[in-house]
Amino acid sequence: MLNQIALADAANALRKEEKPFKVLFEHGTLSVELYKPDKVDNQNPHERDEVYVIAAGSGQFILEGEITEVKAGDFLFVPAGAYHKFINFTADFSTWVLFYGPSGGEKGMTTNYL
Repeated sequence: MLNQIALADAANALRKEEKPFKVLFEHGTLSVELYKPDKVDNQNPHERDEVYVIAAGSGQFILEGEITEVKAGDFLFVPAGAYHKFINFTADFSTWVLFYGPSGGEKGMTTNYL
């Protein structure tokens, strides 16, 4: 079984929403959405771990006070409960968001392979 979501289809579905995000896929604890903030990112810390994969555009990302430049194709991990938001992003900015795991986040050691 192939489960595929094209970015163009996700963006079209998001345009029909009043919210800046659209949940597109769920399986077990995994929830996948497309998120496109409008001028300001007003999100608050989340109860579950999450991954962002920047779909389009560029900007900056704040995670617990540290600012990082981001662009299409970049991967970001945010542990549950961490303060984060996008700032200074381009008008075409959007990102895939993947929430997973239990409330409070998964416990374990983070490994960075680069």
